[in-house]
Amino acid sequence: MNTQKTDLSKYDNSAYKPGKNALIRFLWYFTNVLFFINPLNPISGLKVFLLRLFGAKIGKGVVIKPSVNIKYPWRLTVGDYSWIGENVWIDNLAEVKIGKNCCLSQGAMLLCGNHNYKKSSFDLITKEIILEEGVWVGARSIVAPGVHCQSHLVLSVNSVLSQRLTEAYTVYSGNPAKGIRKRVILEK
Repeated sequence: MNTQKTDLSKYDNSAYKPGKNALIRFLWYFTNVLFFINPLNPISGLKVFLLRLFGAKIGKGVVIKPSVNIKYPWRLTVGDYSWIGENVWIDNLAEVKIGKNCCLSQGAMLLCGNHNYKKSSFDLITKEIILEEGVWVGARSIVAPGVHCQSHLVLSVNSVLSQRLTEAYTVYSGNPAKGIRKRVILEK
């Protein structure tokens, strides 16, 4: 029987570098609270402007709804005509790259960080997330650290995608998410 225990007093996050200096991170914290997390701000264009001001690479025609939480804009790339829905959380402790024409539905979470539960010190682990063109992350779904969603993948409502290898034009569902069928897109 294992007698080792988690000891959070040993947790040391000093190796993690969030990027930018402390003043920029401080200014971003309040900008995020006032203009992004705040449900009273529906102005997408202002949010795009502010993200670019803080170093995000944002394409044209991007729509950002109210109550979006973004950890670090300087670690965010969003392609043309992508949508970020209400209550989306982009916890980008590492790079997050969202391709063109992607949709993050209400309450979706992109989580770049986790902890090493095998170590008593519960060390932080970070890995990037990549969503290729046309990916749709359904409402209340979670994309875990290190996941690379291939082109036009769909993650259905309330699913958890933690596997790194995915197939393009495939619908994933469940927890853990598994490919359940091909995505067929019909011409309008």
